[in-house]
Amino acid sequence: MWQNMTAHQNDTLSIEVSDFLLNCFVRSTSWQHWLSLPLSLLFLLALGANATLLITIWLEASLHEPMYYLLSLLSLLDIVLCLTVIPKVLAIFWFDLRTINFTACFLQMYIMNCFLAMESCTFMVMAYDRYIAICHPLRYPSIITDKFIVKAAIFILARNVFMTMPIPILSARLYYCGKNVIENCICANMSVSRLSCDNVIINRLYQFAGGWTLLGSDLILIFLSYTLILRAVMRLKAESAVTKALSTCGSHFILILFFSTILLVFVLTHVTKKKVSPDVPVLLNILHHVIPAALNPIVYGVRTQEIKQGIQRLLKKGL
Repeated sequence: MWQNMTAHQNDTLSIEVSDFLLNCFVRSTSWQHWLSLPLSLLFLLALGANATLLITIWLEASLHEPMYYLLSLLSLLDIVLCLTVIPKVLAIFWFDLRTINFTACFLQMYIMNCFLAMESCTFMVMAYDRYIAICHPLRYPSIITDKFIVKAAIFILARNVFMTMPIPILSARLYYCGKNVIENCICANMSVSRLSCDNVIINRLYQFAGGWTLLGSDLILIFLSYTLILRAVMRLKAESAVTKALSTCGSHFILILFFSTILLVFVLTHVTKKKVSPDVPVLLNILHHVIPAALNPIVYGVRTQEIKQGIQRLLKKGL
């Protein structure tokens, strides 16, 4: 009899699951109520602000320049990231729709990894754009051309599409049996992989190596670009030129700093998860997909005179 019970338990544990359940703040249900309102407002703000920026750049002929094309790309990436993550989180908060099928889960995983890497790469190209504009202003029109932007966009797309593709593939090839509850609000790679009955060491290694190769190399090049920019600015004798140069790339630097800081905080809290609540890394992961998306167009709209004027002209035409 004991052997029959053991065999039955083993059969139950070996049943292959077909859906996942997102265990989103179930230990702190009050978080769901408190977070749903600010999260939905941030979501609407991100979509509205980025859509406004895209429409303004598209309709205003004066903004058809390389720098603004890069801003358009950044806004497009932010919109996709928000739509990939936030609606599902709000559906869990409001309607308790925690179930997500395999295809949707691994697709979400791929888009999150791919588009975050593309956003980091876009910041890197924008840093190079500012470096050329300030350190080599006379050569800027011949270097940063529409053709350069097309090549940069192809590079951003190709590098990150192919480099991040193994992440969901490695997770999807694993055998999932018995446990199907993801301790997260989203289908993060390691949150999903640890449910598997297989060895996930390859997944961990690729996630670590790929993440530091892509994001790490971008951050190093961004830091190098701004170091050279700062050195060039300090050599300028005219105070007005220094102010203009710092103002030109100030908004860009603020957004990169925020993007990097929230990512660093997420990594540190994930590493020291024994000392913090398990919900903190989950919360930071969600916020990282919506707060930069909401801030990017606002900061550029406020600090970039040409964009501000373009929005004002469109509003006057609409009225």
